Amino acid sequence: MNVKKAIVLIVDEATDQLIQMNAMLEDQYEVRLANSGRAALDIMQHVPRPHLVVVDAQLSQVDGYSVCQQLKSSPDTAEIPVIFLQREVDEQRALACGGADVVAKPVIGEVLRARVGTHLQLRHSRELLKQQRNLLEHVVEEVTLELSQMLDAMIWALASLAETREYETANHLRRVQHYVVALARQLQSHKRFEEELSDANIKALFKAAPLHDIGKVSIPDAILLKPDRLTDAEFEIMKKHTVYGRDAIVNVEHALGYTNTFLRYAREIAYSHQEKFDGSGYPEGLKGETIPMSARLMAVADVYDALISKRVYKPAFTHETAMEMIRQGSGEHFDPDVVDAMLTVEEEFMAIAERYSDPVR
Repeated sequence: MNVKKAIVLIVDEATDQLIQMNAMLEDQYEVRLANSGRAALDIMQHVPRPHLVVVDAQLSQVDGYSVCQQLKSSPDTAEIPVIFLQREVDEQRALACGGADVVAKPVIGEVLRARVGTHLQLRHSRELLKQQRNLLEHVVEEVTLELSQMLDAMIWALASLAETREYETANHLRRVQHYVVALARQLQSHKRFEEELSDANIKALFKAAPLHDIGKVSIPDAILLKPDRLTDAEFEIMKKHTVYGRDAIVNVEHALGYTNTFLRYAREIAYSHQEKFDGSGYPEGLKGETIPMSARLMAVADVYDALISKRVYKPAFTHETAMEMIRQGSGEHFDPDVVDAMLTVEEEFMAIAERYSDPVR
């Protein structure tokens, strides 16, 4: 097996010194020679570059310190170790300009070979560590992406269990996700919302939004699918879907032993998206900002999509009618600032509805 030798560049103005050091190293390394600082810098511009440089500090014109500083200033050569040769040892200056080591002149063969071997091994070890770190980062990214995709799939599966029992609108969940994000982006700089609506939190909202009606899996079909108006008793049962949804998320938090932003938003949205800004909603009759921010965003997104979608109990309204009905509910059903945000991003809502429209049956 042909193993390539490491390349060592020796820089010294004295020809006899070059010959002597070449003899010390040529058995183990591929040695290149330069008799000036300028010649050394020229050699370093050509690939394959030397893996290590041995340079006399007291060169004329471009001295060893300048050679080292120029090598360290370039990303192409900054990692190449530089060993200084000095008659009068000035380790502080050599190390200050980026040198790896200092060998005193006259050079002793055993010392030079030992120092060159040590720093080549250190460089090789650093490169291995860098490769392993990059590999580990890549593996972590892959695992994180895989876990994220698995989480998204599980969220979607759970949300669909509830949604497909009630509606024929296969893309309702997709639309609601994007409506919520559109509202959140618009409100990101609003003084009432800016502290909560970081980019990371908006991503969590996007993941949590499809779970808003997950509690409906516990509502009997006779009530959930009833095309006529619900009786008061039936409506009381229907309202419990908010409690069932919240409890499902709470059980997950208890099983994990902790919560996070995604689970908090999922719990808040499932439990409070039927609350109304004036306090007339359910399940608790919360009012104003006592309603979680996530649920106030969902209320607008969910009602808008319900209005523009055909249901077993109603036809689809036009976008304009839906917008007007929500506008009229500002301050009563809905947070006025969220309604204003919806009116501002009206065209984006229309585009989302079009992009994720339901198949024609």
